[in-house]
Amino acid sequence: MADILKEIIKTLPEGKISDAAFEAANIVLYTKDKDYFLDNKGTIKEAVSKFKKRIEVRPDPSVCMPMEKAEKMIKKIIPEEAGASEFIFDSPRSQLIIHADKPGVVIGKQGEILREIKEKTFWVPLIKRIPPIRSKLIESIRSVLYENADYRKKFLDKTGHRIYDGWLREKKHEWVRLSFLGAARQVGRTCLLLQTPESRIIMDCGIDPSQDGPESYPYLDAPEFNISEVDAVIVSHSHLDHSGLIPYLFKYGYKGPIYCTLPTRDVMALLQLDMIKIQRNEGKDPIYATEDVRNMVLHTIGIDYDEVTDITPDVRLTFYNSGHILGGSLIHLNIGNGLHNLVFTGDLKYARTNVLEAANTQFPRVETIIMESTYGGKDNVMNEQEADEYMTNVIDTTFKRGGKVLMPVLGSGRAQEVMIIVERLMREKRIPEAPVYLDGMLWDITAIHTAYPEFLNRNIRQQIFHKENNPFLSPIFKRVGSQKERQQIILEEGPCLILATSGMLAGGPSVEYLKNLAEGEKHSLIFSCYQPPGSLGHRIREGETELTMRDSGKMQVLKINLEVHKVEITNHSDRKQLMNYIKRCNPQPRKVIVMHGEASRCLDLASSLHKQFRVESVAPKNLETIRIR
Repeated sequence: MADILKEIIKTLPEGKISDAAFEAANIVLYTKDKDYFLDNKGTIKEAVSKFKKRIEVRPDPSVCMPMEKAEKMIKKIIPEEAGASEFIFDSPRSQLIIHADKPGVVIGKQGEILREIKEKTFWVPLIKRIPPIRSKLIESIRSVLYENADYRKKFLDKTGHRIYDGWLREKKHEWVRLSFLGAARQVGRTCLLLQTPESRIIMDCGIDPSQDGPESYPYLDAPEFNISEVDAVIVSHSHLDHSGLIPYLFKYGYKGPIYCTLPTRDVMALLQLDMIKIQRNEGKDPIYATEDVRNMVLHTIGIDYDEVTDITPDVRLTFYNSGHILGGSLIHLNIGNGLHNLVFTGDLKYARTNVLEAANTQFPRVETIIMESTYGGKDNVMNEQEADEYMTNVIDTTFKRGGKVLMPVLGSGRAQEVMIIVERLMREKRIPEAPVYLDGMLWDITAIHTAYPEFLNRNIRQQIFHKENNPFLSPIFKRVGSQKERQQIILEEGPCLILATSGMLAGGPSVEYLKNLAEGEKHSLIFSCYQPPGSLGHRIREGETELTMRDSGKMQVLKINLEVHKVEITNHSDRKQLMNYIKRCNPQPRKVIVMHGEASRCLDLASSLHKQFRVESVAPKNLETIRIR
């Protein structure tokens, strides 16, 4: 593999290729021959068939039409009804990103308009849908990639060389081992280290929002962890307990790739930036800076579901839908060219929801599954229909008495589920119509949902494609953009629903609303996500009615007079769904490793899986290492 670029060029017509480079595991060939770019007469297809790699031919940057001239010509080519409004040129890679309201119109019948753009400008057009909800924050995150196009091209090429240039370490034996650096017999700070004779791969690197100090972070001081040896980081999804510490890796010298889906990249960057802001507001020194988040975005490689890609010489990665949140992924690793196949579920929802399809259960091969157990205890059985009806009744009753409903939510996941449910209930007149306020990162994260409809379930996807039916665009939803607006909502008479981060009341706007609404008996507080033991949310949910809290620098006693409700429905699987997931996995795993749950739930689920399915099961502790091959 070390000379794969030279070997590919040898198979192609002589003199046609001016340059060759890696884009991570993909191979890009550049040509100065305009005719060869437009029609390579099947030679690239033959090379793909022979080498079993993704190979693309692009025009050499020197033959691309000047940008201003190209933009004018393309505007004449594209029909006006396409709504094309933004053209971003990635010169080092000869690509042009076109943002449009109707991508299909830009593409044309059987791709005829794209072909015309290529033929007349010699740029490679990539068409992106303009999200129905625009967000400056999202656009600034993405601009990082465009502004650093030269660096990005070099980084992707360097990543490809790590994959294809051969082994760095001496291979004496074949083995695979896993070290649990967080979330073993606990919820929070998820972090796993996968080691093979050749590779060092991190899966997730999160924080525990319910803790302060060292207990918040994974055990990155473990003897087997050496940041200078890490080849790749894979992120299952964007929640901070899985992604919150990734910028910290860059702060301390990591410069390698981050693999995740594109929605995961966008949402986790927003949540990380929000965490920096919250820590500053609380008078704490943030554990990393905005620049570290920017660095993370710059080193992220987006992978679609079902797309197979090499990430090191002996590890191949595929993402599958986890059903948990937008872009959430099951991580499938093929290790040692079939030596061992591993699936890490991250967080998992094995049921179709209002927003997402159920988690995937079909794999080409799998011997070991590492699965979550947040709701894995014997008593964690939920009736989702009853839970939604209960939530509806609480909102209806509170609204009718003129109260406000506060629902602390995680930025992505349950918040969008609630939005879909409430929009439908108000449209059907089943609850009184009232404003629904989105505070914290919710507006931007909802905007990301509309930017990636292909990751949503079929019903919502179709509604987003037709603006008049898009539930996220309902006028009931109001964005809260400042402290002044927040105070107006608190002082306003009349009912409303407030969806605010953080879901665990670990700082952020949800705590501000709580301080102002807690003593009002006509209001209601609904918990709809997991509340870790020790967190403020857990204490209130378990019945504490007086809390000592810091407010404007002073310690004050807060009385909890509002109604407190818990709705046991989340974007996690309950006990029944977790058991059913292993039952439905095809092929059946030989070993199940249970983590990401309270100790009793991990142990109980591991025991039940062994008894019911006769698979080897284990619930490791933090800092344990398991050899799985």
